[in-house]
Amino acid sequence: MKYLIAVFITVISFGCKETGAQNSAVSENGDFAFGAEPKHVIEGVNQSVKVYDFEGLQKLLNRKDERTYVVNFWATWCKPCVAELPHFEEINDKYRDKNVEVVLVSLDFPAKADELLIPFLEKKHLKSKVLLLDDPKMNEWIPKVDNDWSGAIPATLIFNKNNRAFYEKSFTFMELENALKKAL
Repeated sequence: MKYLIAVFITVISFGCKETGAQNSAVSENGDFAFGAEPKHVIEGVNQSVKVYDFEGLQKLLNRKDERTYVVNFWATWCKPCVAELPHFEEINDKYRDKNVEVVLVSLDFPAKADELLIPFLEKKHLKSKVLLLDDPKMNEWIPKVDNDWSGAIPATLIFNKNNRAFYEKSFTFMELENALKKAL
């Protein structure tokens, strides 16, 4: 099943087209200050999402600053992913003042972002940073996130300059908080 999801994403990604125009709009969730330019931005009514290829995302994943990052790979079509999103929102709220940054990396289909991802984000009123990863070369970038990652989602990377842990699983709030506390 894990490999089926990765293959399905790969097949769909090759057919995706860029939408939106490249600009420097800041989403309601804040600007991404990790030194990468987005490929473009998808604008909604109350929400915009910056779109990155893996090269851009990799700059975030290799940060060695004073923050602890909780990076969740998810999609709107992934039921366990959607079920755990409130836990990431709660971590974002609870640990924001403790130098923790939650980033939700959507693996939704870029060609469907206008009709699926943006409305989902607007309906859920997510406050965590959300970006869309648009890079069909999964076989290249998945092992760069974690060598043991099969490509299944949900998956979460928790890291800072001293610690790095990868989880290919769904979280309860307590499990997520405990994983974060190990990194802190």
